[in-house]
Amino acid sequence: MTIDIEIDQAIKAQIPQFKIGAITYHDIAVSASPQMFQGHFQLYQEEMMLSLEEKNVADIGGIQEWRQVFKTLGTDPSRYRPSHEALYRRLKKRDQLPMIHSAADVNNFFSLQFEIPLGIYDADKLDGDIAIRMGTDEDMYETLNGRTTSMTGKILSADTQAPFGSPIIDSKRTMTTETTTNALQIIYLKPSMSEKEAQDMLASIADMFIQINGGKSEQHIIT
Repeated sequence: MTIDIEIDQAIKAQIPQFKIGAITYHDIAVSASPQMFQGHFQLYQEEMMLSLEEKNVADIGGIQEWRQVFKTLGTDPSRYRPSHEALYRRLKKRDQLPMIHSAADVNNFFSLQFEIPLGIYDADKLDGDIAIRMGTDEDMYETLNGRTTSMTGKILSADTQAPFGSPIIDSKRTMTTETTTNALQIIYLKPSMSEKEAQDMLASIADMFIQINGGKSEQHIIT
């Protein structure tokens, strides 16, 4: 299964270094996260809570960079926060993230570790090629929290049916569940990262994801 992804030139014109990582996973088995990972992730969150006592969320490098991406593209990052910033703000309030399942939990772990938004989608619910573009007045979807949201003026991912994801919040239509066997992970890289750094990051993410969920992976950087 090959999924072609293209970044719209309107984004590249404003942010020439804009790039994303894409990892496709095949024959995975999603379930409750293993106890060892749950313990590790909970400890990691507790350590982050302590570090955030002396730090403002807005001062974190990866959050600063993605807030600037939003500003450059005309999205107010204080009104529509990048998804990784929302995770950090939750920890700042000393509110641990809920365990969902082994695909989503690993996704959240890496989003915190690398200070970037990540999306994980059921690849069998996607239709055709994918475009990373800015939303129009016609773009909306039901989000993971059950609300229908307009994607006007926001970065989004769209297949041939409709938009399904963004670095803000993802759609219910393509969410991963414990029945997912093939998945697509979109990694919203920091524009400042070199391609070598990005390749190393994707390899690290894929290795851990497969250790927990099984299967095999393919990794690509889209520029």
